[in-house]
Amino acid sequence: MLQQLGADWQPWPLALGLLAVLLLIGTAIGAAIGLKRWGVPEALLAGGLGLLLAPSGPLPLLPPAVIERWSNLPLALLTLVFATLMLSKPLPRIGSIWRPVTAQLLLALTLAFGQFMVGGLAVLLVLQPLIGAPPVMAALIEVAYEGGHGSAAAMGPSYARLGLASGEALGLAMATVGLLSATLVGALVVLLGRSRRWLLASSLPIAQLAPAAAPAAAPSISPNPVSNSSRGASGNASPDALSNSAKSASPGTSPTASQGGATSSSPGQGDYGPAVWLINLALAGAAVLLGTLMLRGLQELAARWGGGFALVIDGLPVFPLALLGSLLVRLLLERGGKGHWAAARVQGRLGTLAADLLITAATACLDLSLLAEQWLALTVLAVAGLVWNVAVVLLLGPRILPPNWFERGLVEFGQATGVAASGLLLLNMVDPQDQGDALTPFSIKQLLLQPFIAGGIVTVAAPLAIDGWGLPAWTLFCLALVVLWVSLGLWLGRSHTAACPSAAAPAASPPG
Repeated sequence: MLQQLGADWQPWPLALGLLAVLLLIGTAIGAAIGLKRWGVPEALLAGGLGLLLAPSGPLPLLPPAVIERWSNLPLALLTLVFATLMLSKPLPRIGSIWRPVTAQLLLALTLAFGQFMVGGLAVLLVLQPLIGAPPVMAALIEVAYEGGHGSAAAMGPSYARLGLASGEALGLAMATVGLLSATLVGALVVLLGRSRRWLLASSLPIAQLAPAAAPAAAPSISPNPVSNSSRGASGNASPDALSNSAKSASPGTSPTASQGGATSSSPGQGDYGPAVWLINLALAGAAVLLGTLMLRGLQELAARWGGGFALVIDGLPVFPLALLGSLLVRLLLERGGKGHWAAARVQGRLGTLAADLLITAATACLDLSLLAEQWLALTVLAVAGLVWNVAVVLLLGPRILPPNWFERGLVEFGQATGVAASGLLLLNMVDPQDQGDALTPFSIKQLLLQPFIAGGIVTVAAPLAIDGWGLPAWTLFCLALVVLWVSLGLWLGRSHTAACPSAAAPAASPPG
């Protein structure tokens, strides 16, 4: 029957309607079986149901025209997600917390560029000799683990242009592996931390290892979103508010999904009338428009200058620039005294809905035949990225992040493996009251790095650099950066320990 409807109806209304129904069904089933309790977003289940009903699935009920329309949605939806990221967050003032923020930045950069490095080594040493893998495959770990499903789907066309037709399917599959690994492996790391007494809050019962997420936190995957708690970075939220945001986060939660609203005079506090939604839709649209204009301007410059700059701009999608547009809109609102126009909860719901629809559509469009052909590449890259993340957090975390290194390293592991909300869920397992003050530096770090990694400019430029420089040169470049970040982090850790000897004795001794 649906095949006949697809032939008779206009494809777009049918495609969007079926996508919404699929998401509702997946959300209902996921809520009934408690998927969020274990860190699995219900939108991923909805996408899995769509995969079963796709023309290539075991129950081919969906018309091909619907799948074709769904395959065109991820880039537009991801652009909307990025456009909402900064709108509801007051711009931070780093001030006296520069040291923990710097340490968090250096650990995050080590993880991200290390993923490029180990991806390059895995392709050069294993996958090229065995299966002749294209060099651009080395960029998949970062885009999938750090960026999540949204970035993996949006970068698919770029990979295809560079010779990796299965890039989107592999990226989405690896993003799913990363999401599950962040919860499962993260829980094992928590158990290890409890047994070794690395935790600040070591008295928490093991029963809290998988706390239920707050009902208000809608499931979705965003490209390494800025955590909800970043509102506290500017001094506008109390530590209790920060810990509450961590409690309400689950992997896949949109960046602002569980943020509190603005002040009582703002349109977002308990007032969700049509005017509020229209204002916030207009603000998000303005961010997208600014991003589009910036991209257009860069394209004009690229046409004049040519060379490597043109190569990068030709492959640059609009979503990283929509993030900058979001930041500019927020800046203009604050300068004009209208920051309360951007209602945190409304922006969060917009971003959450867009990310949910993105995951559902992208997962339903997976090409399982490509995954079957590339199972070895998927396994090697997924394992290499996971081993790197665990090693960095357990070996370098205590030397770069003391004191309370475990909580801060754990949230970074979750972010680097299964996007930011996975990190918040893991943090809630070990420190639900944020006694270690891990949320503030993590949130500001997210705000500072979001335009660059995990779906930002570096993620977009990496496959182009691999194609232009060659994989060996790119891998050596990433190795040099990793050495730089680690050296700076170790120096910062030693200088802090020398200045504050009491910090040298955290809750428990570090590994190694």
